Amino acid sequence: MSDLRIHRTAIVDPKAKIESEVEIGPYSVIGPSVRIGEETSIQSHVVIEGDVSIGSANFIGHGAIIGAAPQDLSFLPE
Repeated sequence: MSDLRIHRTAIVDPKAKIESEVEIGPYSVIGPSVRIGEETSIQSHVVIEGDVSIGSANFIGHGAIIGAAPQDLSFLPE
């Protein structure tokens, strides 16, 4: 984990696999089974959880939620 820029308010599980040159913004939460590829920028208030693998050179905008069930009450997981 080199060249990481993780904001002091971000919560990153120590089991998460994060490549080099990744930026994680304020109040973001990264779960234990998450893999983030190099040169990825994650802005503020982002939640990434579950068994999620994000490739290299991605941009994830403010407030995104990845890997969690949607907030749509009509969602059926099957």
